[in-house]
Amino acid sequence: MSIDELYARAGVDGRRLRKAVSLLSDGRWWTLADVVRETATSRRTIEALMRVLPLEHRDQHVRIPTEQVKLYNISISSSISDPVSHLVDESVVERMAGLIAKAPRGRSALDHVSATPETVVRRALLLGARFWLPGSRLLCVGDHDLTSLAVRLIHPEAEVMVVDIDDRILAYIDEQNLGVTTRWADLRLGLPPSARGWGDLAITDPPYTPDGVGLFVARGLEGLRDRDEGRVLLAYGASERTPMLALKVQHALADLQLLNEAIYPDFNRYDGAEAIGSAADLYVLRPTTKSWPAVASRVDRLATAIYTQGPQAVESAKAAPPDLGDYAPDLLVGDWPRDLLPGVPRVRLSTWLAKPYAAQVSRVAVHAPGLDAALPRLVLAARDAEVRVFGTTSPVRLPPAPDAITSRILANSHGKVANTWREGLVAELGLTKNQARARIPAWAGATALELPLHRLTGLAEAVAASQREDAGLDEA
Repeated sequence: MSIDELYARAGVDGRRLRKAVSLLSDGRWWTLADVVRETATSRRTIEALMRVLPLEHRDQHVRIPTEQVKLYNISISSSISDPVSHLVDESVVERMAGLIAKAPRGRSALDHVSATPETVVRRALLLGARFWLPGSRLLCVGDHDLTSLAVRLIHPEAEVMVVDIDDRILAYIDEQNLGVTTRWADLRLGLPPSARGWGDLAITDPPYTPDGVGLFVARGLEGLRDRDEGRVLLAYGASERTPMLALKVQHALADLQLLNEAIYPDFNRYDGAEAIGSAADLYVLRPTTKSWPAVASRVDRLATAIYTQGPQAVESAKAAPPDLGDYAPDLLVGDWPRDLLPGVPRVRLSTWLAKPYAAQVSRVAVHAPGLDAALPRLVLAARDAEVRVFGTTSPVRLPPAPDAITSRILANSHGKVANTWREGLVAELGLTKNQARARIPAWAGATALELPLHRLTGLAEAVAASQREDAGLDEA
């Protein structure tokens, strides 16, 4: 096949091919990944193009030979103007590049692909250009890309909260001391109570499956306090070869009765995700009066298999239910077969985390396949009951409780940590409520089940520090 035949087959979408040829004939050396990202075109399409071009090679780089450039050189301007490109401060991009480079590596099982430093800076700039951020609140529904840090660097007047399943990311964000509030959440099991109705805006870059996009956007909607003027910003991309997949995702958004207020094509660029051109559009979604009943009726029905890879991928086979052996529980938590122990009460995992179980139970069987990050919280929610976890080989680690106050906080895992902590200080040290409150760090304004793991494992040390005579509010 010739280059002209490729152009003809692409039709009106042939601009992306001509853009790639323009890059390869500009005298610079290019990697395949760079051409994919610059043109927002899938790897397969660029590979097909390169097969028909007379390229010279240097290591992993290619270009059209100088003597043949005049046969292919095409001047192609940027296809769609970027509304904030003129606002980009390279010093901020450089700082974000350093933060991203030191961040925990992505996990393929969570569909992690890092956005470029310039992308997260441009996200922050677009938020400021489109919305009034002073005094506003931004909820990041997942934040492997560290958009929260870019927003705080550029718009320190805005409050930012991150909810994420990856405890490593939450710990890293807290280490930067940029004033971002962090909460742990497996969004399949619900949004943290302290994040519900908290934000004015939400932003998410979710797993690119219809259920993944639908779930993360629905959780973003649940996190809005302004139901009239709030917005959810969504990064979503699909290959130019798979329009039906993009249509399924847009159906998921339509099911939530959302208005596509704006779509910025190829706004997000990534280091990876070459199957979709290392790019994603940025949607600005506005809820309607019909969105809220749609969220209430649909969000808990979305599948737990929302990822494209790993044990919770859409294509993964459902695991057989585990054998209880001789364990005789008083309560079944999770997705157990209906015919198993029909006389034993059962609750959903999301309900178990959302509120304390009313009945007194002493033995609990938890079935949580693929939900390893949730295991410490699922066990913590059991209070004093014996818990046995099935369907996973991951160890369940809980923080020690060497003192009365820490024990009280962990026993009251569904209550706000700060309240239980304050009551403990008053009881143990005879402080006034105001004196006790001044000794409690700001991150304690959540339930124990919402705390990132590094906060949970460091709880006893923080409680001990609050009981010293020189204790004060020394950690935000």
